[in-house]
Amino acid sequence: MEEKQILCVGLVVLDIINVVDKYPEEDADSRCLSQRWQRGGNASNSCTVLSLLGAPCAFMGSLAHGHVADFVLEDLRRYSVDLRYTVFQTTGSIPISTVIINEANGSRTILHAYRNLPDVSAKDFEKVDLTRFKWIHIEGRNASEQVKMLQRIEQHNAMQSQEQKIRVSVEVEKPREEMFQLFGYGELVFVSKDVAKHLGFQSAADALKGLYSRVRKGASLVCAWAEKGADALGPDGQLIHSDAFPPPRVVDTLGAGDTFNASVIFSLSQGKTMQEALRFGCQVAGRKCGLQGFDGIV
Repeated sequence: MEEKQILCVGLVVLDIINVVDKYPEEDADSRCLSQRWQRGGNASNSCTVLSLLGAPCAFMGSLAHGHVADFVLEDLRRYSVDLRYTVFQTTGSIPISTVIINEANGSRTILHAYRNLPDVSAKDFEKVDLTRFKWIHIEGRNASEQVKMLQRIEQHNAMQSQEQKIRVSVEVEKPREEMFQLFGYGELVFVSKDVAKHLGFQSAADALKGLYSRVRKGASLVCAWAEKGADALGPDGQLIHSDAFPPPRVVDTLGAGDTFNASVIFSLSQGKTMQEALRFGCQVAGRKCGLQGFDGIV
């Protein structure tokens, strides 16, 4: 029998990455050390990492016809990502992010150009054959539509035996009020440092304690805090922590959060404990920060 996949629903973008030896001054002319096109977007990056870790995975997100779509599709295929649920839109263009990576410290500065490409809808999601998947991860975007997707998964799970139920995770990354309704869905919720700070929290542990009441009964809440590592809080009330695993030299932090999320999902899908998954997520994200791009994280 074919192994069930992990589905990631969310964004794919084109990242135009400029590597510089130091962050440029305003109104100055400086030369890049290198420039490359790289497929990006949270859900898309998480598919890359899942594939590198050896998990069969699928991507669901919006595309628009043209050279950029050809580039990102070819790259997704290179990582053996199942693309049957990508949605080609008739309006808009694939978003493009211009990224400045400072080689001196690995920081990434992102200028994102949203080009009116509609996100996948609950109607699009109705076409998904849920029996293909053991885990569905949803990157918070058009949250009101995504709530309907999550409710469809809940209805499906209600009719399944325990071992056939789809496990569900959501990512609340953007500090926008509409996103916060997603806290109440899934067995695993990733909340970003940006959202935590926006809501007034100064550490991962404080954020988890302050936000745990928003998640559904029995769920776990996870918050990564860059070089401070990551914390998780589950239904037993026990706060779990993993230190970060920084590389000898930080060269590229772009996609480190997506790497962490995918690695935690992969680890939990393999039957590991939350402590093991958190540590694995920090280890793989740390390795990623020592590399340009993702190849070589395993």
